[in-house]
Amino acid sequence: MIVAVVLLGVGTFALRLAGPALRARVEISPRVQRVMMVGVAVLFSALVAVSTFIDGHGFAGYARPAGVLVGGVLAWRKVPFVIVVIAAAGTAAGLRLLGVP
Repeated sequence: MIVAVVLLGVGTFALRLAGPALRARVEISPRVQRVMMVGVAVLFSALVAVSTFIDGHGFAGYARPAGVLVGGVLAWRKVPFVIVVIAAAGTAAGLRLLGVP
């Protein structure tokens, strides 16, 4: 087990070191850069969607998506991050307090 952990640590460090070391040597086309940026956005969106709607093996209820929606709208309107987090958490907590699952 210890050997596996050490090997994974060394591999992770090598991958993280390879990025800056190879950045100057490897030329990435603008098309590939655009595809990678879209891929990041899609992956992040999927993560947000799953975290919003799924809890364990089932539906997370209506309070959490409502909080995420409030936070998303406020972030889109460029409200300060602290206010976004407080409003999203307050919305979800308030709905749960009212009995909304």
